[in-house]
Amino acid sequence: MDKVFISGNHCIAEAAIRAGCRCYFGYPITPQNELGEYMAAHMRRAGGVFLQSESETAAINMVIGAASVGTRVMTSSSSPGVSLKQEGLSFLAGFEFPAVIVNMMRGGPGLGNIAPAQGDYFQSTRGGGHGDYRTPVLAPASVQELADLTVKAFALADAYRTPVMLVGDGMMGQMKEPVTFPEPIDPETLPAKPWALKGRGDGPSRYQASLILDGLEMERHNWKLVRKYKVLAEQETMYESYMMDDAEFVVVAYGTTARIAKGAIKRARKDGLKVGLIRPITLFPFPDKVLRELARSIRHFLVFEMSTGQMVEDVRLALENCGVEINFHGRPGGVIPTPVEFSRVIHRYYRRM
Repeated sequence: MDKVFISGNHCIAEAAIRAGCRCYFGYPITPQNELGEYMAAHMRRAGGVFLQSESETAAINMVIGAASVGTRVMTSSSSPGVSLKQEGLSFLAGFEFPAVIVNMMRGGPGLGNIAPAQGDYFQSTRGGGHGDYRTPVLAPASVQELADLTVKAFALADAYRTPVMLVGDGMMGQMKEPVTFPEPIDPETLPAKPWALKGRGDGPSRYQASLILDGLEMERHNWKLVRKYKVLAEQETMYESYMMDDAEFVVVAYGTTARIAKGAIKRARKDGLKVGLIRPITLFPFPDKVLRELARSIRHFLVFEMSTGQMVEDVRLALENCGVEINFHGRPGGVIPTPVEFSRVIHRYYRRM
Protein backbone atom coordinates (compact mmCIF):
# COMPACT_ATOMS: atom_id res chain seq x y z
CA MET A 1 0.00 0.00 0.00
CA ASP A 2 1.21 3.52 -0.79
CA LYS A 3 2.37 5.79 2.01
CA VAL A 4 0.16 8.64 3.18
CA PHE A 5 1.51 11.94 4.52
CA ILE A 6 -0.67 12.49 7.57
CA SER A 7 -0.70 14.14 10.99
CA GLY A 8 -0.50 12.12 14.18
CA ASN A 9 -4.06 12.84 15.35
CA HIS A 10 -5.56 11.98 11.96
CA CYS A 11 -3.35 8.91 11.81
CA ILE A 12 -4.70 7.49 15.07
CA ALA A 13 -8.28 8.01 13.91
CA GLU A 14 -7.71 6.33 10.53
CA ALA A 15 -5.84 3.44 12.14
CA ALA A 16 -8.63 2.96 14.67
CA ILE A 17 -11.27 2.76 11.92
CA ARG A 18 -9.11 0.26 10.05
CA ALA A 19 -8.68 -1.73 13.28
CA GLY A 20 -12.45 -2.23 13.47
CA CYS A 21 -13.34 0.60 15.83
CA ARG A 22 -17.04 1.30 15.30
CA CYS A 23 -17.82 3.66 18.17
CA TYR A 24 -16.04 6.86 19.13
CA PHE A 25 -17.14 9.13 21.98
CA GLY A 26 -15.22 12.26 22.92
CA TYR A 27 -15.26 15.86 24.00
CA PRO A 28 -13.06 18.59 22.44
CA ILE A 29 -9.77 19.60 24.03
CA THR A 30 -6.55 20.84 22.47
CA PRO A 31 -4.14 19.42 21.28
CA GLN A 32 -6.08 16.33 20.15
CA ASN A 33 -9.15 17.91 18.55
CA GLU A 34 -8.18 16.83 15.04
CA LEU A 35 -8.64 13.20 16.10
CA GLY A 36 -12.29 13.72 16.96
CA GLU A 37 -12.82 15.85 13.85
CA TYR A 38 -11.48 13.03 11.67
CA MET A 39 -13.77 10.54 13.38
CA ALA A 40 -16.75 12.85 12.81
CA ALA A 41 -15.93 13.03 9.11
CA HIS A 42 -15.04 9.38 8.47
CA MET A 43 -16.69 7.07 11.01
CA ARG A 44 -19.99 6.96 9.10
CA ARG A 45 -18.36 5.55 5.96
CA ALA A 46 -17.22 2.60 8.08
CA GLY A 47 -20.72 2.03 9.38
CA GLY A 48 -19.78 3.29 12.83
CA VAL A 49 -21.04 5.82 15.37
CA PHE A 50 -19.46 9.15 16.25
CA LEU A 51 -20.85 11.17 19.12
CA GLN A 52 -19.51 14.36 20.67
CA SER A 53 -20.58 13.98 24.26
CA GLU A 54 -21.55 16.74 26.67
CA SER A 55 -18.46 16.09 28.81
CA GLU A 56 -15.44 13.83 29.26
CA THR A 57 -17.29 11.99 32.02
CA ALA A 58 -20.19 11.27 29.69
CA ALA A 59 -17.79 10.09 26.97
CA ILE A 60 -16.08 7.44 29.10
CA ASN A 61 -19.43 6.13 30.34
CA MET A 62 -20.61 5.83 26.73
CA VAL A 63 -17.42 3.84 26.12
CA ILE A 64 -18.43 1.47 28.93
CA GLY A 65 -21.80 0.91 27.28
CA ALA A 66 -20.37 0.19 23.83
CA ALA A 67 -17.63 -2.03 25.27
CA SER A 68 -20.20 -4.08 27.21
CA VAL A 69 -21.75 -5.38 23.98
CA GLY A 70 -18.35 -6.26 22.49
CA THR A 71 -17.97 -3.32 20.09
CA ARG A 72 -14.47 -2.01 19.45
CA VAL A 73 -14.68 1.47 20.97
CA MET A 74 -12.32 4.39 21.56
CA THR A 75 -12.21 7.76 23.25
CA SER A 76 -9.50 10.40 23.22
CA SER A 77 -8.60 13.50 25.16
CA SER A 78 -5.69 15.44 26.61
CA SER A 79 -4.37 15.56 30.17
CA PRO A 80 -7.12 17.33 32.21
CA GLY A 81 -9.77 15.64 30.08
CA VAL A 82 -8.25 12.22 30.79
CA SER A 83 -8.32 13.05 34.50
CA LEU A 84 -12.09 13.36 34.22
CA LYS A 85 -12.27 9.88 32.66
CA GLN A 86 -10.47 8.09 35.50
CA GLU A 87 -13.54 6.78 37.32
CA GLY A 88 -14.75 5.25 34.06
CA LEU A 89 -11.34 3.70 33.46
CA SER A 90 -11.55 2.01 36.85
CA PHE A 91 -15.01 0.70 35.96
CA LEU A 92 -13.72 -0.65 32.63
CA ALA A 93 -10.94 -2.49 34.46
CA GLY A 94 -13.39 -3.83 37.04
CA PHE A 95 -15.86 -4.99 34.39
CA GLU A 96 -12.97 -6.35 32.29
CA PHE A 97 -14.30 -4.52 29.24
CA PRO A 98 -11.92 -3.82 26.32
CA ALA A 99 -11.54 -0.22 25.13
CA VAL A 100 -8.86 2.14 23.83
CA ILE A 101 -8.19 5.50 25.46
CA VAL A 102 -5.89 8.04 23.78
CA ASN A 103 -4.11 10.78 25.75
CA MET A 104 -2.23 13.42 23.77
CA MET A 105 -0.50 14.97 26.77
CA ARG A 106 -0.14 18.69 27.43
CA GLY A 107 1.58 20.81 30.06
CA GLY A 108 0.15 20.78 33.58
CA PRO A 109 -0.88 20.41 36.34
CA GLY A 110 -4.28 22.08 36.29
CA LEU A 111 -5.42 23.40 32.94
CA GLY A 112 -1.77 24.06 32.16
CA ASN A 113 -1.20 24.81 28.49
CA ILE A 114 -1.44 23.10 25.10
CA ALA A 115 2.29 22.42 24.66
CA PRO A 116 3.82 18.90 24.56
CA ALA A 117 4.61 17.30 27.93
CA GLN A 118 4.96 13.91 29.61
CA GLY A 119 3.54 14.72 33.02
CA ASP A 120 0.80 12.06 32.88
CA TYR A 121 3.11 9.06 33.20
CA PHE A 122 2.10 8.25 36.78
CA GLN A 123 -1.60 8.68 35.96
CA SER A 124 -1.33 6.38 32.94
CA THR A 125 0.85 3.60 34.33
CA ARG A 126 -0.59 3.44 37.86
CA GLY A 127 -4.18 3.04 36.75
CA GLY A 128 -5.16 6.61 37.60
CA GLY A 129 -8.49 5.76 39.15
CA HIS A 130 -9.54 4.01 42.35
CA GLY A 131 -8.85 0.41 43.28
CA ASP A 132 -6.19 -2.18 42.47
CA TYR A 133 -5.85 -2.19 38.72
CA ARG A 134 -3.32 -1.32 36.02
CA THR A 135 -3.75 -0.17 32.44
CA PRO A 136 -1.52 -1.36 29.59
CA VAL A 137 0.09 1.77 28.15
CA LEU A 138 1.62 2.09 24.66
CA ALA A 139 3.95 5.01 23.89
CA PRO A 140 4.62 5.57 20.15
CA ALA A 141 7.55 7.70 18.99
CA SER A 142 6.58 8.29 15.34
CA VAL A 143 3.44 8.75 13.29
CA GLN A 144 3.96 5.28 11.79
CA GLU A 145 4.04 3.86 15.30
CA LEU A 146 0.87 5.78 16.12
CA ALA A 147 -0.81 3.75 13.39
CA ASP A 148 0.78 0.44 14.31
CA LEU A 149 0.23 0.78 18.04
CA THR A 150 -3.35 1.94 17.65
CA VAL A 151 -4.06 -1.37 15.91
CA LYS A 152 -2.04 -3.15 18.62
CA ALA A 153 -4.02 -1.39 21.36
CA PHE A 154 -7.33 -2.79 20.09
CA ALA A 155 -5.84 -6.27 19.80
CA LEU A 156 -4.48 -6.14 23.36
CA ALA A 157 -7.75 -4.77 24.71
CA ASP A 158 -9.70 -7.67 23.23
CA ALA A 159 -7.14 -10.35 24.06
CA TYR A 160 -6.84 -9.37 27.73
CA ARG A 161 -10.28 -7.81 28.25
CA THR A 162 -8.84 -4.57 29.54
CA PRO A 163 -8.78 -0.86 28.77
CA VAL A 164 -5.57 0.08 26.95
CA MET A 165 -4.05 3.56 26.80
CA LEU A 166 -2.15 5.08 23.91
CA VAL A 167 -0.11 8.10 25.05
CA GLY A 168 1.47 10.78 22.90
CA ASP A 169 1.76 14.54 23.28
CA GLY A 170 0.88 17.78 21.55
CA MET A 171 3.89 17.60 19.23
CA MET A 172 3.22 14.02 18.16
CA GLY A 173 -0.43 14.74 17.47
CA GLN A 174 0.32 17.72 15.23
CA MET A 175 3.40 16.61 13.29
CA LYS A 176 3.11 14.93 9.88
CA GLU A 177 5.08 11.96 8.58
CA PRO A 178 4.64 9.30 5.87
CA VAL A 179 2.59 6.33 7.06
CA THR A 180 1.69 2.95 5.61
CA PHE A 181 -1.65 1.84 7.01
CA PRO A 182 -2.66 -1.80 7.50
CA GLU A 183 -5.49 -3.30 5.53
CA PRO A 184 -8.88 -2.67 7.17
CA ILE A 185 -10.28 -5.27 9.56
CA ASP A 186 -13.89 -6.39 9.18
CA PRO A 187 -15.27 -6.44 12.74
CA GLU A 188 -17.47 -9.38 11.77
CA THR A 189 -14.33 -11.51 11.32
CA LEU A 190 -12.99 -10.83 14.82
CA PRO A 191 -13.12 -13.65 17.41
CA ALA A 192 -16.43 -14.02 19.21
CA LYS A 193 -16.81 -12.43 22.65
CA PRO A 194 -18.95 -14.88 24.64
CA TRP A 195 -18.97 -12.53 27.63
CA ALA A 196 -20.58 -9.64 25.70
CA LEU A 197 -24.07 -8.51 26.63
CA LYS A 198 -26.15 -9.09 23.50
CA GLY A 199 -29.68 -8.84 24.87
CA ARG A 200 -32.53 -11.32 25.10
CA GLY A 201 -32.89 -14.09 22.56
CA ASP A 202 -29.17 -14.65 22.07
CA GLY A 203 -28.43 -17.66 24.23
CA PRO A 204 -28.26 -17.76 28.03
CA SER A 205 -28.54 -14.66 30.19
CA ARG A 206 -25.25 -12.82 30.68
CA TYR A 207 -24.28 -10.60 33.57
CA GLN A 208 -21.30 -8.31 34.14
CA ALA A 209 -20.69 -6.31 37.31
CA SER A 210 -17.97 -4.45 39.11
CA LEU A 211 -20.09 -4.18 42.27
CA ILE A 212 -18.95 -7.21 44.31
CA LEU A 213 -20.17 -6.83 47.89
CA ASP A 214 -18.64 -10.05 49.22
CA GLY A 215 -15.11 -9.22 50.39
CA LEU A 216 -13.59 -12.61 49.59
CA GLU A 217 -15.13 -12.63 46.13
CA MET A 218 -13.79 -9.10 45.52
CA GLU A 219 -10.37 -10.26 46.67
CA ARG A 220 -10.47 -13.17 44.22
CA HIS A 221 -11.38 -10.73 41.45
CA ASN A 222 -8.43 -8.50 42.34
CA TRP A 223 -5.97 -11.41 42.27
CA LYS A 224 -7.45 -12.51 38.94
CA LEU A 225 -6.58 -9.06 37.54
CA VAL A 226 -3.07 -9.31 38.99
CA ARG A 227 -2.53 -12.64 37.21
CA LYS A 228 -3.67 -11.06 33.96
CA TYR A 229 -1.19 -8.19 34.37
CA LYS A 230 1.60 -10.69 35.03
CA VAL A 231 0.83 -12.48 31.77
CA LEU A 232 0.84 -9.09 30.02
CA ALA A 233 4.29 -8.38 31.45
CA GLU A 234 5.62 -11.75 30.33
CA GLN A 235 4.24 -11.65 26.80
CA GLU A 236 3.59 -8.06 25.72
CA THR A 237 6.52 -5.93 26.95
CA MET A 238 8.02 -3.90 24.09
CA TYR A 239 11.05 -1.66 23.81
CA GLU A 240 13.55 -0.33 21.25
CA SER A 241 17.32 -0.69 21.58
CA TYR A 242 19.31 2.03 19.78
CA MET A 243 23.11 2.06 19.35
CA MET A 244 23.48 -0.35 22.26
CA ASP A 245 25.97 -2.83 20.76
CA ASP A 246 29.03 -1.24 22.40
CA ALA A 247 27.33 1.21 24.76
CA GLU A 248 28.90 2.02 28.11
CA PHE A 249 26.29 4.62 29.04
CA VAL A 250 22.51 4.19 28.66
CA VAL A 251 19.89 6.85 28.05
CA VAL A 252 16.28 5.88 28.85
CA ALA A 253 13.52 7.94 27.21
CA TYR A 254 10.13 7.40 25.55
CA GLY A 255 7.90 9.07 22.98
CA THR A 256 8.91 12.48 21.68
CA THR A 257 11.75 12.72 24.21
CA ALA A 258 13.29 9.55 22.78
CA ARG A 259 13.32 11.11 19.31
CA ILE A 260 15.18 14.12 20.68
CA ALA A 261 17.51 11.81 22.63
CA LYS A 262 18.48 9.99 19.43
CA GLY A 263 19.72 13.28 17.97
CA ALA A 264 21.71 13.91 21.12
CA ILE A 265 23.20 10.42 21.04
CA LYS A 266 24.31 10.88 17.42
CA ARG A 267 26.13 14.05 18.50
CA ALA A 268 27.72 12.28 21.46
CA ARG A 269 28.84 9.38 19.27
CA LYS A 270 30.63 11.83 16.95
CA ASP A 271 32.55 12.98 20.01
CA GLY A 272 33.57 9.41 20.81
CA LEU A 273 31.11 8.75 23.63
CA LYS A 274 29.76 5.21 23.70
CA VAL A 275 26.15 6.07 24.41
CA GLY A 276 23.00 4.08 23.58
CA LEU A 277 19.25 4.34 24.12
CA ILE A 278 16.60 2.08 25.58
CA ARG A 279 13.16 3.32 24.58
CA PRO A 280 10.21 1.76 26.42
CA ILE A 281 7.34 1.24 23.98
CA THR A 282 5.12 -0.28 26.65
CA LEU A 283 5.22 1.99 29.69
CA PHE A 284 3.17 -0.65 31.47
CA PRO A 285 4.32 -3.34 31.42
CA PHE A 286 7.69 -1.61 31.84
CA PRO A 287 10.79 -3.27 30.29
CA ASP A 288 12.52 -3.71 33.64
CA LYS A 289 14.12 -7.04 32.74
CA VAL A 290 16.16 -5.58 29.89
CA LEU A 291 17.45 -2.82 32.17
CA ARG A 292 18.49 -5.33 34.82
CA GLU A 293 20.26 -7.38 32.19
CA LEU A 294 22.16 -4.30 31.00
CA ALA A 295 23.11 -3.45 34.58
CA ARG A 296 25.33 -6.53 34.66
CA SER A 297 27.87 -4.69 32.50
CA ILE A 298 26.75 -1.03 32.38
CA ARG A 299 26.91 1.15 35.47
CA HIS A 300 25.58 4.51 34.24
CA PHE A 301 21.99 5.33 33.27
CA LEU A 302 20.49 8.71 32.39
CA VAL A 303 16.71 9.28 32.12
CA PHE A 304 15.26 12.03 29.91
CA GLU A 305 11.62 13.11 30.32
CA MET A 306 9.45 16.12 29.58
CA SER A 307 8.40 16.14 33.23
CA THR A 308 9.87 16.67 36.68
CA GLY A 309 10.66 12.96 36.83
CA GLN A 310 8.14 10.13 36.68
CA MET A 311 9.40 7.29 34.49
CA VAL A 312 12.70 7.64 36.36
CA GLU A 313 10.93 6.03 39.33
CA ASP A 314 10.32 2.87 37.28
CA VAL A 315 13.96 2.89 36.17
CA ARG A 316 15.03 3.10 39.81
CA LEU A 317 12.69 0.26 40.76
CA ALA A 318 14.02 -1.87 37.91
CA LEU A 319 17.65 -1.24 38.89
CA GLU A 320 17.23 -1.37 42.64
CA ASN A 321 20.16 -3.16 44.31
CA CYS A 322 22.04 -3.31 40.99
CA GLY A 323 24.73 -0.91 42.17
CA VAL A 324 24.36 1.48 39.23
CA GLU A 325 24.24 5.26 38.98
CA ILE A 326 20.93 6.72 37.77
CA ASN A 327 20.65 10.39 36.83
CA PHE A 328 17.75 12.42 35.51
CA HIS A 329 17.21 15.44 33.26
CA GLY A 330 13.71 16.83 32.78
CA ARG A 331 11.90 19.76 31.18
CA PRO A 332 8.31 19.99 32.48
CA GLY A 333 5.34 22.19 31.72
CA GLY A 334 5.47 22.11 27.93
CA VAL A 335 9.12 23.11 27.39
CA ILE A 336 10.57 21.16 24.46
CA PRO A 337 14.27 20.30 24.91
CA THR A 338 16.71 20.17 21.99
CA PRO A 339 19.25 17.54 20.94
CA VAL A 340 21.99 20.07 21.70
CA GLU A 341 20.73 20.46 25.28
CA PHE A 342 20.50 16.69 25.78
CA SER A 343 23.94 16.24 24.26
CA ARG A 344 25.44 18.64 26.79
CA VAL A 345 23.77 16.75 29.63
CA ILE A 346 25.13 13.45 28.31
CA HIS A 347 28.63 14.92 28.13
CA ARG A 348 28.36 16.21 31.70
CA TYR A 349 27.41 12.86 33.21
CA TYR A 350 29.63 10.82 30.89
CA ARG A 351 32.70 12.69 32.12
CA ARG A 352 31.87 11.55 35.67
CA MET A 353 32.15 7.86 34.76
